[in-house]
Amino acid sequence: MLTDADYSGNASGARRSKKRSSGDSPGDGQSVRSSGRQVNVRVKRTNNPPPGQCKRKATDTEEEDEQSEKKYRKCEKAGCSATYPVCFASSNERCAKNGYTSRWYHLSCGEHFCNECFDHYYRSHKDGYETYASWKKVWTSNGKSEPSLKAFMADQQLPFWVQCTKPDCRKWRQLTKEIVLTPTMAMSYRCGVKFNNTKIEGSDLCSQPEDLRVAEVIDSWWHSMLILPPLLKDSPASPFLAAYYPDCVGMSPSSCPPGSGAELRGQHCRTAQPQIPGLSPYFQPFYQPNECGKALCVRPDMMELDELYEFPEFSRDPTMYLALRNLILAAWHRDCKEVLTPQKCAPHIVVRGLVRVRCVQEMDRVLHFMTRKGLINTGVLAVSRPLLPERYRSKNVIVIGAGASGLAAARQLQNFGTQVVVLEARERIGGRVWDDASLGVTVGQGAQIVNGCVNNPIALMCEQMGIKMHKLGERCDLFQEGGHMTDTAIDKRMEFHFNAILDVVAEWRKDKTQNQDAPLGEKVREVYKNFLQESGIQFSELEEKVMQFHLSNLEYACGSTLDQVSARSWDHNEFFAQFSGDHTLLTRGYSALLLRLAQGLDIRTKCAVQSIDYSGDVIKVTSSKGSQWTAHKVLVTVPLTLLQKNLIQFYPPLPERKLKALNSLGAGIIEKIALQFPYRFWDKKVQGADYFGHVPPSPDQRGMFGVFYDLDPQGKQSVLMSVITGDAVPFVRDMGESEVVCECMKVLRQLFKEQEVPEPLNYFVTQWSKDVWSQMSYSFVKTGGSGEAYDIIAEDVQGKLFFAGEATNRHFPQTVTGAYLSGVREASKMSAV
Repeated sequence: MLTDADYSGNASGARRSKKRSSGDSPGDGQSVRSSGRQVNVRVKRTNNPPPGQCKRKATDTEEEDEQSEKKYRKCEKAGCSATYPVCFASSNERCAKNGYTSRWYHLSCGEHFCNECFDHYYRSHKDGYETYASWKKVWTSNGKSEPSLKAFMADQQLPFWVQCTKPDCRKWRQLTKEIVLTPTMAMSYRCGVKFNNTKIEGSDLCSQPEDLRVAEVIDSWWHSMLILPPLLKDSPASPFLAAYYPDCVGMSPSSCPPGSGAELRGQHCRTAQPQIPGLSPYFQPFYQPNECGKALCVRPDMMELDELYEFPEFSRDPTMYLALRNLILAAWHRDCKEVLTPQKCAPHIVVRGLVRVRCVQEMDRVLHFMTRKGLINTGVLAVSRPLLPERYRSKNVIVIGAGASGLAAARQLQNFGTQVVVLEARERIGGRVWDDASLGVTVGQGAQIVNGCVNNPIALMCEQMGIKMHKLGERCDLFQEGGHMTDTAIDKRMEFHFNAILDVVAEWRKDKTQNQDAPLGEKVREVYKNFLQESGIQFSELEEKVMQFHLSNLEYACGSTLDQVSARSWDHNEFFAQFSGDHTLLTRGYSALLLRLAQGLDIRTKCAVQSIDYSGDVIKVTSSKGSQWTAHKVLVTVPLTLLQKNLIQFYPPLPERKLKALNSLGAGIIEKIALQFPYRFWDKKVQGADYFGHVPPSPDQRGMFGVFYDLDPQGKQSVLMSVITGDAVPFVRDMGESEVVCECMKVLRQLFKEQEVPEPLNYFVTQWSKDVWSQMSYSFVKTGGSGEAYDIIAEDVQGKLFFAGEATNRHFPQTVTGAYLSGVREASKMSAV
């Protein structure tokens, strides 16, 4: 049931005190309610003397009462605003209520308990001791913090506070302490409603004033006077964080059975991800205790640098922030198909005391921050109302380029509430994502593979759209021309030597400056030659060919011949946490995701931007046809090559630092070929593998169709796709499609020499090098360059001009994921106050 205090706005323990029996501390009092403010007034006793008692005796009693009136004690906590503390516990009949006690114990400004209630639980001969001892056993077995009596009172005895859900009320009410708050209760609570869903008779209880202590909670000083941080009960984050001490991640140790987390906190389980029913295995937002090096993962027990910058008030004790952030992240990953709002999160903040009011207030800030950073409420969500308050919205933004980065930024900004126009030079959206369905299955002329799905935003968008990705197997048999399959022992041996060469290069570069850089191809040949001379090992002809296959694969990864790539910085991004987990094939293609991202956006195709004038307060963007647009901020997402070749004129010119960075990166190119056959002639030999390798017959043929992918994992269609890399790219550049197909068929007939290989029914060959609006596939660091160039290109100019795209993402270059994340990053920057 609810007490009168729930409606009147009276403070938690402001009950009319009972007359004390002999032995209690003197000093009776009563709580007087006035307009919602609790006023403690000392009241004289006016007992009439019994008949026959002398007048002098009555006078003595009055004098004693006058002296007892003066005996009360303020809270000893320096700065506490409670002049007349009231005990919230009322654990026994000796409770001081709002009277005298030898000591007040402070939990917050407005929440205290008396020494009598302290003794009731703390002293072993008292009735409450067993309750405290049982709680203490659970706390020490699950938690790490001290199981003090103050912690017990905060965790078990403070009353809950709940907010009325009526839009025109929203007042906070205190529940009687025997009522345990649940998320369901918090979602439906209205002033005056009992918890059997019946209405208390009487006037409109929403009109009753709110307890004045609630207004104090929002002040910064109130948080500084909080003795113990809030530890949430039954947080949605709890299943994710079973391997942690609950009180280290903002959760109460008393919510779990004794010792329930001890086994999970054992050494063998400290890196294992929890199995949560209904949750995508690719959603792993939290590091486990001994984990590291996983992209887009947070430590649940530690604030990130950008969080500390945004919320410096939590730097000394981050518990409240961690509790809210962990709750929000867990709730988002449990349901990423709907916008996560404060109204959805607040009911799950289950903690006793006034601190719940503060947590709900702070949650708005935390949720807006996480939304702006793209940690939640991201992907392909379409929203009906702006996700951020008006102060976070730019007036209007122009995005140049409708590729993955441009669409990501535009979607984020529009969801935030910003007016966005996207200008695209092509007749289509997608940029270097371009899917073809003419062969019976979707074939990516650009990207189609997701490298590492754990926490990858591509996996998130697939989950939101209900798209299943095909997990690529690890087996890749290597076939030689002549039809023989290479012994796996030889493949593994040469892969070992190949990796050893790269390890030696990595050791060489440790003390090298940019000026001492060398081409990766040159260093690989040098290390290989020295190894053969010093070891005396002589590889067989087949082993040499297998080595060439691995070098071809490296050129595929770099998008260039190795003689153009920096030996010092070729894998610069590997110094940062990368996406782990399965590599998958998007059988429906990346276009399905980008088309959804584009829904509802104002996209103007066939609008090639010629110049950007950012010299004034308003930026002017002019197209090649003379059309002009204005904006307060402009995001440029065009490919690296177009910036290097000055296809867009900037007024004033871009800073020299940015121009130098642009030219320190290379524009890598790979081409793809896809072939549709009348039947799956490769099935018997390949035996269900998703791809197979082609061992080049000589070094000068390296890069010609190095790997073949089966693009229909279900085995219904007969389509193979292969890649052309390294020196093979210029070799085929001026060939016609049919000539390239003829070269590919020669290779396939050599690999499957023992059987008939039919002529393809249909095919296509890409020509990214000749595509006027890209002229590249993805970037790499040229000799003499460094990974820092990606960060420099990403820098904004004067807070007006912003840049996104895979060549601005130092952590995840060369990928659609990296491009997408760069767009999210810039949307966050443009929305920062």
